[in-house]
Amino acid sequence: MTSQDELKKQTGYKAIDDYVESGMVVGLGTGSTAYFAVERLGQKLKSGELKDIVAIPTSVRTKEQAESLGIPLVTLDTHSKLDVAIDGADNVDPGFNLVKGGGGALLREKMVELSADKFIVIVDESKLCAGLGPGFPIPVEITPFCHEHTIRTIAALPSCAGCKPVLRMGSSSNNKVDGDEIAVTDNGNYIVDLNFTETIKNVPKMAADLKSLCGVVDHGIFSGMTTAVICAGADGVVVTTPEKRDEIVFNLAIASASIGLVAMLASAISRRR
Repeated sequence: MTSQDELKKQTGYKAIDDYVESGMVVGLGTGSTAYFAVERLGQKLKSGELKDIVAIPTSVRTKEQAESLGIPLVTLDTHSKLDVAIDGADNVDPGFNLVKGGGGALLREKMVELSADKFIVIVDESKLCAGLGPGFPIPVEITPFCHEHTIRTIAALPSCAGCKPVLRMGSSSNNKVDGDEIAVTDNGNYIVDLNFTETIKNVPKMAADLKSLCGVVDHGIFSGMTTAVICAGADGVVVTTPEKRDEIVFNLAIASASIGLVAMLASAISRRR
C-alpha cells in the first residue's frame, strides 16, 4: 500500500511539474505536503530545467527549506502579483472550500495565495470531506490583546453555533497540546481552534462573520480561491477544478471506502443535486 508520505510527494511533485514554468513568481505553502512541492522546485532549479524563478514562502520554516535548496526568495513587498501558489489543505469539501492553518501559517498563506493568478491545492485522499467542521478544527488567528474576550465573541457568533473554541498551546505548527505556553505564530499572534461536531451550515457566512470581528486577524477558511485540487489516492492522482467536479465525488468515494464512512459519499452527492 502506498504510504501517506508517498501520496503527498506525488501531489507536490505534480503541482510543480504541471503548473510552474521558467520566469514565474511562485508562492510556496507550508506543511508536510507543501514540503514536497518546495523540494521538487529546488530539484528542477538545480538541474536547470527551470530558470529565473523567484518564490515567496508562507512561513519561517518554508523560508528555511527554500534557502537550503537555493531557491531565490522575494516578498509581497517587491512582488505583489504571483503566477501560481501551491499549498496543502487540512480539509477540502465538494464546494472547494478549504480548511487551512493546522500548521499555524494561515495568515501568510492567505496573503500569498490571494495574490496568485492560480492557487493549486495538493492533498491526499484523507483530507477530503463531505462538509467542513467535524473533520478538522477551524483555526482562527487572533491578537494577544484581550484574547479571552475575542474567543468569547467568536463563540457567540450565530454562524459559529456549536463550536468549542480551544486556544492553541505549545507549538503553533500543530493543533495538539504540546506545551504549557500559549502558541505564538510567526506574526506574534495567537490561534484559537474551533472544534465542531456537526457540519458547518454556511461556510461563506461564517468566514465573513469571523473576518469582521475586531481582534480576529484572519481565519483558516479559504473559500472561492481554488484553481485546482490535485488529490492522490490508492488508485492514482486526480486533478479536479471547480468547473469539473465529478472527480471530487470520485475521490470522496475513495476516502469513504478507505475509512468506512459510506455516509460521507451520500452527503457529497446530495449536495451536488
